[in-house]
Amino acid sequence: MEDVSDPPFRYVCKQNGVDLMYTEFISSEGLIRDAAKSIQKLDIFEYERPIGIQIFGSNIESMREASAVASKANPDLIDINYGCPVKNVACKGAGASLLQDIDKMVKMTKAVVEATHLPVTVKTRLGWDDSTKNVYEVAERLQEVGIKALTIHGRTRSQMYKGEADWRLIRDIKRNPNIEIPIFGNGDVDSAEKAFAWRKEFEVDGIMIGRASIGYPWIFREVKHFFNTGEFLPGPTISERVEVCRTHFMKSVEWKGEKVGIFEMRRHYANYFKGLPNSKDLRNRLVSLNSVVEINHVLDEISETYSEVLVG
Repeated sequence: MEDVSDPPFRYVCKQNGVDLMYTEFISSEGLIRDAAKSIQKLDIFEYERPIGIQIFGSNIESMREASAVASKANPDLIDINYGCPVKNVACKGAGASLLQDIDKMVKMTKAVVEATHLPVTVKTRLGWDDSTKNVYEVAERLQEVGIKALTIHGRTRSQMYKGEADWRLIRDIKRNPNIEIPIFGNGDVDSAEKAFAWRKEFEVDGIMIGRASIGYPWIFREVKHFFNTGEFLPGPTISERVEVCRTHFMKSVEWKGEKVGIFEMRRHYANYFKGLPNSKDLRNRLVSLNSVVEINHVLDEISETYSEVLVG
């Protein structure tokens, strides 16, 4: 969720009922060198709580120092990313790469736990590839060095985000009598019905939703409503889509400045208006604009033009 789960995005997710959020993952090397982009990612706000700061890296000592730096920002927990599969992270010895060296992963995790007074959690995958699905061992060994919860994405690194997430091994870990920490499942949860069914089937303590919330923060309220009532909550109206998109946009400009805020919001429009007639043309218009006034004008136009349109 790099360049996605920033404060403006987290704001609209919180407004729609998310229980726990994490920052974008932050490079340990960037933190200890005071890189501007990394330091900015430490920005958290009281309304976001509970919130965790997620860090990643390949050097144990750098991760130890980064844990201490991140702790000073006063989050509710520190999370270590051992799951990111992208080349410029995993091929530099960080993220999912640590699944190839469990001993180093354990030492790194121990260093992070010892460097902070906060709870430490971990996000990882099933393994590096189909022949090395070692997350069962990972869960036991990381629990031994003090992590307080483990989130598992139901794919290997080699799968990236292709194919279907397999939660069966996640359930096996939850059933392991040696595991006492909460186990959270992640991967392919994109509806309230699926969240409910998979939590029951795979016996996890909770569910992490990532990609399905991009441009659709309403998924959190829909999941919670279904869990509480067994009924489906109607999706957002066009007016609501526009207003939440506008809130996200204005928060982006407020936090990042007009130029950067406008530019970085462009990745979200397609998801906010997915399913609308001419959605591609709408997105192309929005990403071509460079002023707050012009973008708000187009958002007003969308609300007026499509107020009677139902989006499934």
